[in-house]
Amino acid sequence: MSRVLVVEDEAHLAQGLRFNLQAEGHAVEVAGDGETALERLVEKKERFDAVVLDVMLPGKSGFDVAALLREKKNYVPILMLTARGRPEDVLQGFAAGADDYLPKPFELAILIARLDSLLRRSVWMKYAGPARAGAGDNNIGDKTRPAPFGERKAGGDSFSFGGKTIDFEELELRSLGNTIHLTVMEAEFLRYLVQSEGRVVSRKAILEDVWGLREDTDTRAIDNFVVRLRRYIEEDPSSPKHLQTVRGVGYRFVAEPE
Repeated sequence: MSRVLVVEDEAHLAQGLRFNLQAEGHAVEVAGDGETALERLVEKKERFDAVVLDVMLPGKSGFDVAALLREKKNYVPILMLTARGRPEDVLQGFAAGADDYLPKPFELAILIARLDSLLRRSVWMKYAGPARAGAGDNNIGDKTRPAPFGERKAGGDSFSFGGKTIDFEELELRSLGNTIHLTVMEAEFLRYLVQSEGRVVSRKAILEDVWGLREDTDTRAIDNFVVRLRRYIEEDPSSPKHLQTVRGVGYRFVAEPE
């Protein structure tokens, strides 16, 4: 049985989610604000398998909660609930560390499907060993994962370059004995760049193909996301060699820069 924390200040919605998720076989707890959620997750270190997190909360926002959880190295999967028509909320949520999002109002069946997807990934990460690659469902949310990487793919769903290895199943970036934990969206963004290696990808394409946003959106959120990824993969983030900016267009990933 999966344990889920619903962080929602609208009591009727929170109780509705509790009732329906319990009907699906989950054990559900409710927190009415961000401070309570952080107290349970960080201070008391309660173990949950996933968090359903509303953006608009009294006190600390959902963005603040997600960012503080990641800062404290708590990588519980987060499904963030955002306001309809606010794609900037979606991007800000991913930047804060959310793993998936769902705009309000939402269909219950879609929320359950998204949540189940995150819970499956959590189970894979806990119980499956290196031999599991390719043995299970390769979907995240409602998207089908792209094809393998070809000759650079080694030992499962991973990619090595410049002395670093991205493990897309374990959601880890390993370099010189250090390990960085990635959110689902960070891993998917890196996957997209790797599979487009050597080609320029526009900000618009990233919005559509990685985040599923097809509205006019402030693409500076992508630039901020790239800044964080450069801290992970570049020796000198101020002078990037792997994740290059193509001025006025977008970005290019280069595995082996000259």
